[in-house]
Amino acid sequence: LYVEMLEAGFSRVGEFHYLHHDRDGKSYANLAEMAERIAAAAGETGIGLTLLPVFYAHSSFGGAAPNQGQRRFINDVDRFSRLVEKCRESVRALNQAVVGVAPHSLRAATPEELIEVTALAPDGPIHIHIAEQVKEVEDCLAWSGARPVEFLLGHAKVDKRWCLIHATHMTDAETVAMARSGAIAGLCPITEANLGDGTFAAPLFREHGGRYGVGSDSNVLIGLPDELRQLEYSQRLAHRARNVLAVAGGSTGRALFDAALDGGSVALGAGISQIAAGASADLVSLDPQNPSLAGKSGDAILDAWIFANGGKVDCVWVHGLKQVSGGRHVKREAIAERFRSVMTALSA
Repeated sequence: LYVEMLEAGFSRVGEFHYLHHDRDGKSYANLAEMAERIAAAAGETGIGLTLLPVFYAHSSFGGAAPNQGQRRFINDVDRFSRLVEKCRESVRALNQAVVGVAPHSLRAATPEELIEVTALAPDGPIHIHIAEQVKEVEDCLAWSGARPVEFLLGHAKVDKRWCLIHATHMTDAETVAMARSGAIAGLCPITEANLGDGTFAAPLFREHGGRYGVGSDSNVLIGLPDELRQLEYSQRLAHRARNVLAVAGGSTGRALFDAALDGGSVALGAGISQIAAGASADLVSLDPQNPSLAGKSGDAILDAWIFANGGKVDCVWVHGLKQVSGGRHVKREAIAERFRSVMTALSA
């Protein structure tokens, strides 16, 4: 996965990590066994890592008991607190790694647990799945009398450290309030389309200063231009308009790319998202020999990459080190062979 992300042009992953325990639901001897495997994968591939251990304790709103299928996710606050500390130890050797927390959702954490869990990351990013599907909204209303985003904004100190994943089903009032809170919208356009979840209220959110980043939830397809293209096209279909997220008179590709880079960097605690002194040297170049880019310059290159599959990623540098060359990760063959062996053994 991390090799594919780098080859697609992603230089950092926000790992929403909630597979914590063994198959029977019991903790591994090393509580951070799975987190250490994530850190090892990030270290070997060279991708930047924001590790977001997920707190998951309940199957539905109001503290409902978890079901058997969730047994590998479940922690109480005490054990989760120890896990967060272990996660910090796991990434200590990585360059510019970040650890935050991720209360999975308002379904999986009670309001009291939400307060305790978010306190474990006083300076780090906080990610939460919210308002992804209509049933979630209906269940939250039945439980609390409020919609998910409405409830969260009224019961937590939401600011720019928060990333609200999906946030698909909001009223206009919720959308404006979320934008004004400074929280980042963590959009997964391909996943949301694949699951038929709905379309984010992007124009209203942006109008009120909201920021967003893009990524994948289901990993059904790993593609940076694909996510940005799906985001814009979903808005065009919803609003029956063109160039919905563009700045008037400007390039739609540039607007999408810059907005996602800005919001994504904030959501992952990654620092400055530009080529500047003191910023991380995370760079992507496209293949200049691709015929689709012939005669193009400036923002027209971004437009071609995002909307016409024009050009392919050629090289990727993370923290100044080249990890992708000629469109292929420098360790692709060795990692792919190990992956094939493991997957073959697991499916036997």
